[in-house]
Amino acid sequence: MAAHGTPEYSVAEGNDYPAHEQTYLNFLAMVKWGAIIVVIIVAGMAYFLV
Repeated sequence: MAAHGTPEYSVAEGNDYPAHEQTYLNFLAMVKWGAIIVVIIVAGMAYFLV
């Protein structure tokens, strides 16, 4: 049977924490700019379509 101990993520082989952190920061930047673009589009629609 397999051992069911607690995994040690900080010492796991192949753990590339800086790459994971950079991916998360890129994701946050995309969400931020995506939200800003959506707000600009909606504001433009409210101004030009009314």
